[in-house]
This record gives sequence, C-alpha cells and structure tokens, in this order.
Amino acid sequence: MQILVLNGPNLNMLGIREPGKYGTVTHNNLKDMINNRAGELGLDVTCKQSNSEGELIDIIQRAYFDKVDGIVFNPGGYTHTSVALLDALKAVSIPCVEVHITDIAEREEFRKFSYISLYAEKTIKGHGVQGYIEAIDYLNEKYGA
Repeated sequence: MQILVLNGPNLNMLGIREPGKYGTVTHNNLKDMINNRAGELGLDVTCKQSNSEGELIDIIQRAYFDKVDGIVFNPGGYTHTSVALLDALKAVSIPCVEVHITDIAEREEFRKFSYISLYAEKTIKGHGVQGYIEAIDYLNEKYGA
C-alpha cells in the first residue's frame, strides 16, 4: 500500500511555531515517526510539505498518476480557505484522512469549518502528532492488502 502524507503551510515549522499549541516535535521528528510506523506495517509512505497552495494541488494530482492508495492530509491554514484543494481531492478520488494537531473546533471561530472535511472520509483532530499515526493505521486497516 502506498500512502502520501501531505502537510500544508507552516507545518515545516513544527517544534518552533507555538509549541504550547503544536508541541515540540519537529517536522523531521514527525517524518521519522511516520516512516517508523510505515516500516512496522510494511507500507510505502512518502512525506511532502509545501507552503504553496498550487504546489499542494500539484502533489495531490501527481498522487493519482503515481497510483497512491491513500492520503493523510494536514492542510494547515488552507483547511479553512481552499476550495481548490477540495476540488483537487475530489478530482483524484483517493481515500483521504484529514489530520489536525490541534482541535480546530476549539480554536478561533474562523478555524471551525474545514473545506477538506467535505471530501475526507475521516478527520482526526486534537490528538497531536499521534493523529498522523492514527490516520495511517486507519488507511491500512480499511484499504491495506
């Protein structure tokens, strides 16, 4: 099974950006955690991050041609603004789990709505970086061989 873990804007700043909200795990630490779990499960996982909405769309579209089986997606601030990312996910029809380190329902009013949730079959929020592992496990259990 091939899984794409995709992170949006500012997630490259994990461990630096507001550690009281997002924790002290760095983006590289997160990738190591993900790769370790993938190894345990025998999955092929690719981790990507971009601060650019257009690049995120390109990565999602490329996932279709690369025959990716599932996407774990933390769109960051684009969660609440990007119909274009929603449309890209709909276009490729790849199962998607949306992940948020914090619980967006308990944050500022403008963060409570997620365009991505209109496509994602599951949303994991407020579980810290462990949410990524939960998302990988979910996709593996539901779609793994």
